[in-house]
Amino acid sequence: MSEMHVIGVRVEQPQNQPVLLLRESDGERYLPIWIGQTEATAIALERQGVEPARPLTHDLIKNLIEAFGRTLKEVRIVDLREGTFYADLVFDENIRVSARPSDSIAIALRIGVPIFADEAVLTEAGLVMPDEREDEVEKFKEFLESVSPDDFKATDG
Repeated sequence: MSEMHVIGVRVEQPQNQPVLLLRESDGERYLPIWIGQTEATAIALERQGVEPARPLTHDLIKNLIEAFGRTLKEVRIVDLREGTFYADLVFDENIRVSARPSDSIAIALRIGVPIFADEAVLTEAGLVMPDEREDEVEKFKEFLESVSPDDFKATDG
């Protein structure tokens, strides 16, 4: 099990599909997870410190967890089957709730708990960026710093 840090969200072209990029805290592997527009927006808003006038779904879930007196301890990305990632929200008393990684990470960022990935998931889907690709990683980080939540809004057409 490796602790992961959110590098950011990027929209892949031409499909206009958001991808969440995680990186091992004490390693070299990156874990890209393709996610939905709504979750991409929720993650981007939280990373930018934007507080919406009314709670978004992930804010509501955080509020419910607190209202029911539970404690979210961590998020774990536990499996990858047929191209679909699976995650668990791990609460106090070792209560586990299965959830999509994108939702789990949006909640983890709001609560401030660690995110982990199982070794089997990293072995299957983790990417090591060779030294010559460091430039691309830096460009990706620069892109993430310049992207706005409006970039994730769906358009008609």
